[in-house]
Amino acid sequence: MRIALLCLTLLSLPAAAEVYTYLDADGNRVFTDRPRAGNAERVQMAPINAMGTPSPTAPPVAQAAPAAPPSYQLLRILVPEPDAAVQNGTSGDLIVTATSEPGLQPGHNYRLLLDGQPPLPPSRSPVFPLSNLDRGTHQLAVEIVDEQGRTLERTPNQPVHILRTSLTQKRQIKPCAKTDYGVRPECPLKDKPEEDVSILPFL
Repeated sequence: MRIALLCLTLLSLPAAAEVYTYLDADGNRVFTDRPRAGNAERVQMAPINAMGTPSPTAPPVAQAAPAAPPSYQLLRILVPEPDAAVQNGTSGDLIVTATSEPGLQPGHNYRLLLDGQPPLPPSRSPVFPLSNLDRGTHQLAVEIVDEQGRTLERTPNQPVHILRTSLTQKRQIKPCAKTDYGVRPECPLKDKPEEDVSILPFL
């Protein structure tokens, strides 16, 4: 019992206080933090090993996975058909039409590529009117791009053949009359023949 009381007494004292002991008049061992004149002795205290309370560690915050870009199950060119030959006189006009499944999503645009270059700005419309295409074979492709211009989907290149009637061929079909020069593109003024001027005096 006395040992337990001794332990409680020592634990109740401040960590930095000095401890003294003495025998009282009844012969009981007394411990105190105040020196006593006479028979009080200082007790050598062993250093206290204090262990700090570990701070709770917050559980790691799960990083949300980046949202996958929306996907399209289908993107293709409807008009013209692959390897089509387009005859359109001398104008070289062509209308390209595309389609996608699902339909175009918000913030996305269609972009036409002609021989690898965009002849028109991106648009929500899948219809692209082209004019004055050179005679010969061209490569067409259509892309779906996001707001930053990044390509989300793209069709394979498909060839189209522009059969454009030359001005020479058109002159052969319909020869130029005098009044056609400077009016019809195939009849420029520089090709207009000079008119014969009679130098005979009037009689």
